[in-house]
Amino acid sequence: MDPNYIKPFIASIQNVFSTMMQLEVQTLAPFLRQDNNPDLDVSGVIGMSGDVTGSVVLSFPQGTAENLVALFSGQKADMGSPEFADAIGELVNMVAGGAKAMFKNRKCSISTPSVIVGRNHRIAQQSDVPCIVIPCSTNCGAVHILIAIKSVDGQATNAGATPVAAKA
Repeated sequence: MDPNYIKPFIASIQNVFSTMMQLEVQTLAPFLRQDNNPDLDVSGVIGMSGDVTGSVVLSFPQGTAENLVALFSGQKADMGSPEFADAIGELVNMVAGGAKAMFKNRKCSISTPSVIVGRNHRIAQQSDVPCIVIPCSTNCGAVHILIAIKSVDGQATNAGATPVAAKA
């Protein structure tokens, strides 16, 4: 995966969480996802198509997801409720949308988000695209950004990012 695709997601989650919830996001060292690692308890998934294809996931432990939904929507929502899923879907939509806006000279569309709820669920991704996990820390708990995207034509982006190991 082109490392220039990583920094826009870090900048976007920091912007969205700061703007919408006055919540600071600190990123930890990214790592390559191994197939046998389960995802967390709640995941918002969004697909990307166009010059950049693949998927982006925001994954949370249950407590973090509940805390974020309450902060984002201004009220508690049951994990099984449509309001809970809508809030998680909107968060991943805003983060992915903000990041794709930073993909200069790339035409890219994002899909309608899907939300998966269930302890230790697993999201299968394209086998030919490595998945980079960016662990994040907030006062509400942990968040993982899973990025499995690639350029369709193989050209590098002009997103202005630094290598994967850099912190934002």
